[in-house]
Amino acid sequence: MLIIMKIKYFVYTVLILGVVGMITYRAIKNNEIGKPKNPESIGKSTTVSGMVLRPQVFNDNISLSGTLEANEQIEIRSEVSGIVESINFEEGSKIAKGQVLFKVNDIELQAQLSKVQTAQKLAAENERRAKLLLEKQAISQEEYDISSADYQSAKAESALIAAQLSKTTIRAPFSGIIGLRSISKGTYVNPSTVVAKLVNTDQLKITFSIPEKYASKINLNTQLIFTTSDSKETNTAKIYAIEPEVEIATRTLKMRAIANNPGGKLFPGTYANVILPLETVNDALMVPSEALIPVQNGKKIFISENGKAKEIDVEIGARTGNAVRVLSGLKVGDTVLTYGVMALKNGSPVKVIFKESEILTAE
Repeated sequence: MLIIMKIKYFVYTVLILGVVGMITYRAIKNNEIGKPKNPESIGKSTTVSGMVLRPQVFNDNISLSGTLEANEQIEIRSEVSGIVESINFEEGSKIAKGQVLFKVNDIELQAQLSKVQTAQKLAAENERRAKLLLEKQAISQEEYDISSADYQSAKAESALIAAQLSKTTIRAPFSGIIGLRSISKGTYVNPSTVVAKLVNTDQLKITFSIPEKYASKINLNTQLIFTTSDSKETNTAKIYAIEPEVEIATRTLKMRAIANNPGGKLFPGTYANVILPLETVNDALMVPSEALIPVQNGKKIFISENGKAKEIDVEIGARTGNAVRVLSGLKVGDTVLTYGVMALKNGSPVKVIFKESEILTAE
């Protein structure tokens, strides 16, 4: 019995000591939570890159797609039907305003004009005689009025035939370059026949649309730049017309600019990449794109304050190739942490290395 009692006491003692040991271990571990495992790391700073925030001139631009159009462009047609008697232009050549392009045979109209001119002369003579007789009261006023009406009718018919006759000679309404013709000498044409296209490319129009939120920032005579898909050369244009209403389906506002085309290097129908300036800000605060940290409700930036990282919620605006404009949250003189910020926490000690070569593009 004595041996059994000793064994029980030994087991109970071991169990009690085990429980006490476990409680002591958990208390020590709980006390260590939140403390660095290596005591030497306490107070150690994280090395990061930074820059002192300075105001800059910032040109806020938007990039848009547009289409080049000829300043003036028409399809050349004949207003009268008939056989083409002569063609007076070469395909692809420059045409002067008023130049004869082609001639439709007018022999029938010439005959009709001769006929009505003869009738007009007779009516004019009858009207003259009737007037003399009226003055002598040899005829009534009604008889004179009939003679006068006949003369006016013959005169109008003569003018009508003359007008039709003039339409047989087709002239260029403006200067430009004429395209490929679709007729030959001897072709029968009518008003539906397209003979060729005449295009004025001394100036080109650029038609494009902007989102409605920018509508109030654009005015007439605003200068813009554009490039085309076949050349990296930069061209300038000026807005000269704006639609009076926003297009409901797309929520955009259409406008048109005009550009000079010296040398004819630009072609109508070409795609244009338009860079449209919205405003120039003389004191914009620009930060590198990598300094921004996305959070649930927006963006945040770390700045250095008294040797520690401070988390700042910011509102951002327009972007450039390597920078973002900050609208609120920062002020001039703040030290913005730009590189190595993803592992930082609010209040972390930091050592800032300033890079002179870190220059932002604010255009």
